[in-house]
Amino acid sequence: MTERTSTPYTPDSVTPPGQTLRDILEERGVTQAELATRMGRPRKTISEIITGKAAITHETALQLELVTGAPASFWNARERAYRAHLAALEERRRLEREAKWCTRFPLAAMRKLGWLAGPKEKSAMVREVFSFLEVVSSDQWGALYAEREVAFRMSPSFSPDPYALGAWLRRGALEARTLGTQPFDRDRFLQFLGDARALTRAEPKVFVPALTKGCAAAGVAVVLVPELPRSRAAGATRWVAPEKALIQLSLRYKTNDHLWFTFFHEAAHVLLHGKKQFFIEGGAEGESKEEREANEWAANWLIPRADFSELTSASQLSESAIVAFARRVGIAPGIVVGRLQHEKLILHSRLNHLKVRYSWGAKPAVGQGAASS
Repeated sequence: MTERTSTPYTPDSVTPPGQTLRDILEERGVTQAELATRMGRPRKTISEIITGKAAITHETALQLELVTGAPASFWNARERAYRAHLAALEERRRLEREAKWCTRFPLAAMRKLGWLAGPKEKSAMVREVFSFLEVVSSDQWGALYAEREVAFRMSPSFSPDPYALGAWLRRGALEARTLGTQPFDRDRFLQFLGDARALTRAEPKVFVPALTKGCAAAGVAVVLVPELPRSRAAGATRWVAPEKALIQLSLRYKTNDHLWFTFFHEAAHVLLHGKKQFFIEGGAEGESKEEREANEWAANWLIPRADFSELTSASQLSESAIVAFARRVGIAPGIVVGRLQHEKLILHSRLNHLKVRYSWGAKPAVGQGAASS
């Protein structure tokens, strides 16, 4: 269930505290000039206080207490409320000017996933988007995205919509924030990755919590975040703190061979490459040195090179032989099929029934991969 957000009513106008002062003066028959004399202030200052052009300072409030009898706290509170109202009114106008920019994000998809509540009023909609992004304006988001874009490591063929991709990455960071992790421990992470190979044979209700828990214990947050239209990302890796890495997966290709290869590919980036680098995978073949390294590491970690050579040296790659091999090396048969297809050792149309297809639940919860097979 999505929580409803209420929008506080902000009237278009509110009287300045000087209006109350004017009413008191009129009731007592005191002119502004006389009040200026009583307070030792220029007449212009009194006029500007009454019209709201000049603020009532704490010193002025104390003086008004002496000449009107109304406590200084009353004048301070009226002034504070008036200035807060003016600021809120200007903020609403500023946000309304940003409404068109916000429509560049896939708002309908984000609402469907429960990331946004979707208020109707313009300024409230913009405020919700900015709150999600944790920025105060489109300029600040653009500056942040530009900085990150320099650090992105993407295949040249990967051309996502920057707003959809930015929202997807943002959601991953928010979900990672809810996951408590131990300080990063390379040896512990490697040990768990060895155990994770067996998880490839399990159902999502088993492997998702096990993967999340095991990686968190080694200092790596793993989050599964549904793909947004045109975000085109299969996975991403970055360090969100000096001792906390984040692996984000989208389930873009929906089969177990793609999901698990992407996970181990991202794990390779954590192990092999610098903490200042930011990798995003679109599912296309990586062409940079780092991508080639991650591809090779993931392929050989899932299916050790010697074992794969033994399989492919067989005269016939039958279904029964592949299933028996997968059982022997302790991984899902679909992953073996995917590797053979990638290496062009069997046709892409062959044995796809050995792959497991995943789908998302209605609305994945924060910190949970609501994928089902």
